[in-house]
Amino acid sequence: MALRNAVLAALLEGEASGYDLAKGFDASIANFWMATPQQLYRELTRMETEGLLAARVVRQERRPDKRLFSLTGAGRAALREFAAEPPRPGSIRDELMVKVQALDEAGPEVVREFVEERAQWARGKLDRYHRLRERLLDGRSEDDHLRDAERVGPYLTLLRGISFEEENLHWCTRVLTVLDARAESRGRAGDPA
Repeated sequence: MALRNAVLAALLEGEASGYDLAKGFDASIANFWMATPQQLYRELTRMETEGLLAARVVRQERRPDKRLFSLTGAGRAALREFAAEPPRPGSIRDELMVKVQALDEAGPEVVREFVEERAQWARGKLDRYHRLRERLLDGRSEDDHLRDAERVGPYLTLLRGISFEEENLHWCTRVLTVLDARAESRGRAGDPA
């Protein structure tokens, strides 16, 4: 999937500046697609040139002017075409998994630190996702939201992001438990009787 498809989907929410899109990516789309602000701004410019987006300039006092982007008819058509294609199977490319695979060589304490950081990252993302969930529900029950909301796609992808980070946290806890048990077992084996 290209970044452009994630941008097109994000703009279904309505007109947004590059800054707003970057914040939105961090808050919601990051649960399934990562992009740096620099990548995002380059893609916005490219998509405008290709006619997928329209931009208008908003003058601001005491701040630089900002550009607001919206989908064009061609952009909506490109998104419909993308959405109609069968998805490719997903795959995980996670540097931490390679480090865990090599933990017997690198040493468990080095890897432990990385796993603890990942657990902290997952907790932080879960906190943000739960706040976003409450904002999307806006006092409604989940059933009411799913039945009556104008758009349910953002909520459904948010649920996937929550599940993903909960599983990351579960896995980190399991790894740390295994490392603790191994350290304790080896400590006992080295104790004089």
